[in-house]
Amino acid sequence: MDTSTVTRLSGYVGSLLLLCLSVVPAVHAMPDIQHWVTDNGVRVYFVPAPELPMIDVTVTFAAGSVRDGDHPGLANMTNTLLDMGAAGLTADEMATRIESLGAELSTAVAREMAMVSLRSLSDKAHLDPALAILADVIARPNFDVKDFERERQRKLVGIRRSEQSPSAVAGYRFFYSVFGEHPYAHRVSGTEDTVKALKLDWVKTFYKRYYVAHNVVVSIVGDLDRKAAEALVQQITGALPKGSRAAALPPVKVLEAANEQRISHPSTQTHVRMGAPGMRRGDPDYFPLYVGNHVLGGGGLVSRLHEEVREQRGLSYSVNSYFSPMEQNGPYLLSLQTRNDQVDEALAVMRKTLQDFVDKGPTEKELVASKKNITGGFPLRISSNSGIISHLNVIGFYDLPLDYLDTFNDKVMAVTQQQIIDAYQRRVSPETMVTVIVGGES
Repeated sequence: MDTSTVTRLSGYVGSLLLLCLSVVPAVHAMPDIQHWVTDNGVRVYFVPAPELPMIDVTVTFAAGSVRDGDHPGLANMTNTLLDMGAAGLTADEMATRIESLGAELSTAVAREMAMVSLRSLSDKAHLDPALAILADVIARPNFDVKDFERERQRKLVGIRRSEQSPSAVAGYRFFYSVFGEHPYAHRVSGTEDTVKALKLDWVKTFYKRYYVAHNVVVSIVGDLDRKAAEALVQQITGALPKGSRAAALPPVKVLEAANEQRISHPSTQTHVRMGAPGMRRGDPDYFPLYVGNHVLGGGGLVSRLHEEVREQRGLSYSVNSYFSPMEQNGPYLLSLQTRNDQVDEALAVMRKTLQDFVDKGPTEKELVASKKNITGGFPLRISSNSGIISHLNVIGFYDLPLDYLDTFNDKVMAVTQQQIIDAYQRRVSPETMVTVIVGGES
């Protein structure tokens, strides 16, 4: 995800946060999620959190790179330019104002989402002017030609640098090979050629289509009540035209045959990416696949891949697997990094470990340990405002049920060994996976 940050929290805000965190007791209850839709169509998800005098707001548009069409990098450029100046203020002027308020403003874009986020102190003297800047960034960006050209050059430098990384090259080729003609396939950043070809008029057209009320989710966590939250949403989104929600994405095609690609790269380590389309958000197989993958390669040092590839054979320092669910089936990715002379052996072990897991699933001991690990760590993932708002964003963007957090651990604990075997045998096909190998020759 390409992220630019306009400002960082000032020192006195950081000190205040540390002081507050030291006196707030640990809370393990699930957050109370409130949801409503504004008159102009903005979907809002709100969790009151009065423990700290802070407010976090994330404004998320369905305006990620899947909406680029024939211009990869367009969504990324549009999102980047939002905080490069708005309502006549330059980027430097905005940054100075944000910094003077002790606030933090940032933008980010991914394949499906484009976000603008604000963190501010909750007292009106700091919050109101910070929200005014956020409203301008969202609804009144300058889209200045000088900013556009400067950011184009900066992005070209970033693209060229990424192509020197074997890990980045492996990731680019993996997505292209797995998703083919689907919008998930192309790079969020675009390529050197597509970014050179971008036009400012395209940015303005893209903004007018996707940065609208019906295409946005606002997530709020912090020290305010429902009435204040409703006023906050009106302040930052009231000037947006209603527009319409982005069209649903097309289904992802199932891979029909295996595809292995070896790309020479001047590096002492070889990077391997292996996988296929996996699952979507709200997928009926989500929990069996999620828990199963935790056993296989998502559980870090206690995963089976780690044990087989690293601990027993010393073939890789880093080996893992994960599902990345999206609106449609996102990737299921297994990855490792190894010495050039060990890549074939390491890959063979990874493939065999995956096939054994598909055939037989986890042992009862592995399943029990993974469930404890997942459910035991879950409260930590929602113990902070930033943790809560990241979950709120997913719940809102993908229309997940409001009790998603409340029922998460119960659904994890209910997963059985047979459910994992059934889901993996139906959904994971090692014999048709894409394998991308990037590195130097041994």
